[in-house]
Amino acid sequence: MGDFGGPDLISDLPLSIVESILIQLPIRDAVRTSILSSKWRYKWNSITRLVIDEKCVPSCNDRTVVEKSLVKFINQLLFLHQGPIHKFQITNSYLQSCPEIDQWVLFLSRNDIKELVLELGEGEWFRIPSCLFNCKKLTRLELFRCELDPPLTFKGFMCLKSLILHQVLISPDAIESLISCCPLLESLSLSYFDSLALTIRAPNLRYLYLEGEFRDLCLEDTPLLVDISVAMYMTDDIAEHFEQSSNCNFFKFLGGVPNLERLVGHIYFTKYLSIGNDPGQLPLTYSNLETIELYQVSFEDMKEILVVLRLITSSPNLKELQISQGSSNIPTATDAPDLDFWRKECPSDCTLKKLKLVKLTDMCGVPHEMEFIKYLLGSSPVLETMSIMPCMYVMESQLKMLIELVKFRRASAQAEIIFVRD
Repeated sequence: MGDFGGPDLISDLPLSIVESILIQLPIRDAVRTSILSSKWRYKWNSITRLVIDEKCVPSCNDRTVVEKSLVKFINQLLFLHQGPIHKFQITNSYLQSCPEIDQWVLFLSRNDIKELVLELGEGEWFRIPSCLFNCKKLTRLELFRCELDPPLTFKGFMCLKSLILHQVLISPDAIESLISCCPLLESLSLSYFDSLALTIRAPNLRYLYLEGEFRDLCLEDTPLLVDISVAMYMTDDIAEHFEQSSNCNFFKFLGGVPNLERLVGHIYFTKYLSIGNDPGQLPLTYSNLETIELYQVSFEDMKEILVVLRLITSSPNLKELQISQGSSNIPTATDAPDLDFWRKECPSDCTLKKLKLVKLTDMCGVPHEMEFIKYLLGSSPVLETMSIMPCMYVMESQLKMLIELVKFRRASAQAEIIFVRD
């Protein structure tokens, strides 16, 4: 680079600055800097972050050729590398399960690896080698579509702060042990698990994302949780298991998270919380809870409605509420519902003092939905916007809903109701 007459300022930059430049490049381009000059020949081989993503794929239409090329490239990359590797990431759909993975993980376990991400293509799942559990400095671990079997001698990742497992085959006891043996764990994401009964013990956990078929969920020793997102899928045998439960799921899952700031519950979550013995008055106030999003809530199930009301009335600083109605039924001429429920469960002195934004979707106009809307409007003195989107299958009921909405008292003079018609 200095052969063109001018001073070679870039080549003499401090190594830390050179590395910060190289890690911004796709890894193949970073390696190609070795041809720039003799000074640059080996600058790339000490960078501490190695990311093998789709940008590393050579131009070729033959998938087998591409995979072999990638395996060869990674082998050479690691063989020529000097010094610690703090981050190693494979997010490449062309790479399938291959025996070289064991060698790569073994090499990384001896090079101070801190962040490891393995997401291969959709082919046969690969088995994580036991040498992974020798990576004592791991702070972040993300595994996709693989088998994971911690050895009996494994005592935990003492430095791990973030754990993501997506479609990972692991026994229930092993996953509970893995979580509890990571004392610094702050973020946990588990997705696509089947028929799993899970108890989570993680005293430093702050962020939790769960998605899958869960037979049971219990949070123990998770006092620092601030953000929870749960998506539950239901099978017939799990539904039967739920109905036979006598424990209070609400208290098991949300009874020990006093610092919660955001709660998102997708399909079947409120149904799950509603199952079990009625806990009566909640012993916990969610003083920091500002955002609640609950999807597919059945307003024909009084227990689910009670879950929603208890969450709202136990959250004095709630600012944003999103509710999606989940019943497939449309309003019909049936027996009058017990609307006295709202007087008993929503005392007149209960005020949502901080609630500013409400978004309601897939509303059918059934009596308990309208009572819920009436309650929110009458109890929210600083409400700014209430957005209501009716269900697309109840076109004939939309006018009736509008007429009722106009009659409802509003505690906030600034409250704007937006009725979004499809």
